[in-house]
Amino acid sequence: MIARHRGGWVIVLSVFIGLVLTILPLPRWAESLRPEWTAMILVYWSLALPQRVGVGVAWLVGCLQDVLQGTLLGAHGLAFALIAYLTMRLHQRVRVLPVWQQALTILILLLLIRLIMLWIFGLIGRPSPDWTFWLPAVTGTLIWPLVFVLLRGARRFYNVQ
Repeated sequence: MIARHRGGWVIVLSVFIGLVLTILPLPRWAESLRPEWTAMILVYWSLALPQRVGVGVAWLVGCLQDVLQGTLLGAHGLAFALIAYLTMRLHQRVRVLPVWQQALTILILLLLIRLIMLWIFGLIGRPSPDWTFWLPAVTGTLIWPLVFVLLRGARRFYNVQ
């Protein structure tokens, strides 16, 4: 029997919302606290539906984020593809964990994104950022339970398969 996919629009809409939250203007003091919204949304969908949201989708969304933010094309694509791959490899282990333990996994993945971005900045000759560069990983970890509950609720309500 052929599996029918439903609710693809929910996935697309959630990624779009993540991209909008990524470029939404914030006060100067809050800029360094902005979590990696798009990455967390991709991780959620890679955990929930790894057969639908994988490395290719993550690469595409990352490149779109690069265009929106004006960063080196492919930088976020590489980082997002890597975390999607890791999430897909570990999804059966991670999805059974309580949300607070999932948040620790999210912390590692978000730190990995920051590390990849730092490496790319070094390759292109940008100066090393200060300690606030690492704050999005911390704020993302703290709000992961909320992101998880909201996306799981949407997935269940709209029967996304």
